[in-house]
Amino acid sequence: MPRPFVTVILAAGEGRRMGSSVPKPLHDVGGRPMIDHVLDAVDLDGRRASVVVVGHGGSAVAEVARHHPAAGVVIVVQTEQLGTAHAVATALDAVEEALHGDEGDVLVVLGDTPLLRAATLAALLAEHDQRRADVTVLSMVVANPTGYGRVVRDAGGHLDRIVEERDASDDERRLTEVNTGVLVARATGLSRALARVGRENAQGEYYLTDVVAEIRRAGGSAAAWRLDDPNEGLGVNDPGQLEYVRAVMSRRERSDQ
Repeated sequence: MPRPFVTVILAAGEGRRMGSSVPKPLHDVGGRPMIDHVLDAVDLDGRRASVVVVGHGGSAVAEVARHHPAAGVVIVVQTEQLGTAHAVATALDAVEEALHGDEGDVLVVLGDTPLLRAATLAALLAEHDQRRADVTVLSMVVANPTGYGRVVRDAGGHLDRIVEERDASDDERRLTEVNTGVLVARATGLSRALARVGRENAQGEYYLTDVVAEIRRAGGSAAAWRLDDPNEGLGVNDPGQLEYVRAVMSRRERSDQ
């Protein structure tokens, strides 16, 4: 059984590429909002709470999240969208309160990844616990890595850092192991790393992915665990991706019957 953990679901993005006034996490997949599927997946044994970080369309997203049957849903508002690290930092007070001072972990997932399975997240938490890692990233290998942060490993095959595409070198852009946006980290170490993350990058944002390098720089250990099925890690950023995810969900539901 992994240590107690709090889930942080990042659902504050505007989703401009969707071309819709509907907040991105509320787009329908399989007859339900995407955020509902994510809340299903994170409703695991050992979870103290799910902190949903909202921003654009926040009241509508919060309303849906609060009505999900999973217990312990807490809403936090990110008033300025300054990046994923900033979003997680916004949730830290709620995380600390949910852990009641206990040593625990933070599981971060994205609100637009409706294909994630609970079994996968449970396995990620178990892997993180078994390796005694300070941070463990969920990665996947894809044929076309365009748009994803690349997972950079050292000569020994261990996770070194994650580099976002706009900041990557030509060699790094050729890597096909990518970041899904899901990670689990020890709460104390994550908090310290977030305080050191800067925004000197191509987008001028605070990247959550930078906590990997910060944790390693402080002497901590980092690991990456690969998904068997890369469809699970797919996020939705535009109408084409939404239709693809809907098709995968439909096939999944038929095979589960």
